[in-house]
Amino acid sequence: MRSWRKLATALLTDLLLTGPSAGESISWPHGEVLRVESLGGWLAGTRADALLFWDSRLGIPDARVLEGLLHGRGDVWHAGLRLGTGGQPGLLDFVAPNWMLNCDPPADIEATSWRVSPAACLVRTTVLRQLGLPCNDFDTLAGAMLEWGHRAIKCGAFVRHVPRLVRSSTNDVESPSLVDELRFISYRYSRFWAQWASARAGLTGYASPGQLLRAWRSLPAQRPYAEPAAYRSERSLGVPELPRARVTVLIPTLNRYPYLHVVLENLCAQTLPPHEVILIDQSDADRREPDLAAKYPDLTIRHLFRDSPGQCSSRNAGLRASTGDFIMFLDDDDELVPDLIERHLRNLYAFDADVASGSIVEVGQSAPPAGEQFTRASDVFPTGNSLVRREVLQRTGLFDLAFDRAPRADGELGMRVYLSGAFMVLDQSVPVMHHRASEGGLRTHRARAVTYRMSREMLRHRNLPHISEIYLLSRYFTERQLRESLWLRTFGTLAGRGTAARRAVKALIGGVQLPDTLKQIAERRRASEEWLTRFPQIETLD
Repeated sequence: MRSWRKLATALLTDLLLTGPSAGESISWPHGEVLRVESLGGWLAGTRADALLFWDSRLGIPDARVLEGLLHGRGDVWHAGLRLGTGGQPGLLDFVAPNWMLNCDPPADIEATSWRVSPAACLVRTTVLRQLGLPCNDFDTLAGAMLEWGHRAIKCGAFVRHVPRLVRSSTNDVESPSLVDELRFISYRYSRFWAQWASARAGLTGYASPGQLLRAWRSLPAQRPYAEPAAYRSERSLGVPELPRARVTVLIPTLNRYPYLHVVLENLCAQTLPPHEVILIDQSDADRREPDLAAKYPDLTIRHLFRDSPGQCSSRNAGLRASTGDFIMFLDDDDELVPDLIERHLRNLYAFDADVASGSIVEVGQSAPPAGEQFTRASDVFPTGNSLVRREVLQRTGLFDLAFDRAPRADGELGMRVYLSGAFMVLDQSVPVMHHRASEGGLRTHRARAVTYRMSREMLRHRNLPHISEIYLLSRYFTERQLRESLWLRTFGTLAGRGTAARRAVKALIGGVQLPDTLKQIAERRRASEEWLTRFPQIETLD
């Protein structure tokens, strides 16, 4: 075992002083001490492995903690939530109100969070070289760091909130100005969304018209950088030989045997065969194939039958029957690549992750562009293409029965997994083809009548929020985030795809439907409040 003296000098970490005491000196034997104004020149010639943004009012950084982080998983570590960055910038609630990563995990646990603070933030130098430095046109360093943190996590750097990075907190940490919040939205989304956020901010009293007008006058016409390419770590994260792993594949099915046979054939061809396949069959009794397992002797199939259909109750039953150390969630109308399980396992081991998810490509759609096929922190939990460690579900619980016959069961479980601090990765180069079968599944319960895609492509169709979606938002997001999400869904019924004339017709039809749209959303919100009196109903996994 290495001694601490050797460990402390193994990685060179330079220190960048921030905050009101940035001009003071500090004793730091593990690297160079910098000031903000020297940051640009430093990056060009430094040999340091990492840079620590630090407010000296927090005392002397704990070198042991820094060294441990740099030898572990992740690329950026900070104590922002503990230091007050939660919910910032507030204007983001008008643009991405129901984004998973816009819901902050508890400030006292280690978890994924892009809301970095300049008072305590450790960054690998490779991240700064590939993704660039914080922009220097912000009024506050706090605003610049929030924009940079969002840029980093969207481009593939793993950004984690680590409360132990600081021994104590300070109540005097700088917050971004309104101008900086507007810059953030303009740079990370677009000027259109900055306009939308300004309009909603004015209408809701978030800021006065005068304040917003002055902020707009300070907004640059374009952001000062081009969106970086995906971050590629220089560390070797490959797993040359996978350890033995028991993977349970969990597939609920309902009246979809022709599709189910395709999934099972794909599982037979996997480069890393599953430990077991659990089918939770809710098909009509006269349509069942009780001898199905015998047709696939290469698979260990456990065929469970349930007379009362329900996606959450069936998955929970399958999970309680499972014996694997890893759970692979699939849908019964998926089509799999031959190395799906192997690639997910490699991502779990390579990144020391708790959850590995891939992309879902609908029939008729193209795969994600090559520039988007990289591994990043996941903000989704698709039960059609995710592998999770069993202990994660033991810690967070199973599916909420509120969603048994309603959409977004995976989104709700994903929120709990994320808020528990789990390390979740998404690799969009690991796809499944989703056939979207015309019968079975949630369509049996009329829970997926109109999809987002249908709403945009068909003139009279509207993608209105289901009661379960409003219930999910009410449980995890703020009242403002819930309200803004519903407004975005409302105005989304006016948006279409195609030629300008077709989009105009869609807007006109949506305008005629608008009174009914508002009425239905209001009724569903009232119904969701009643749900909150009966749910959640979350079972545990022993």
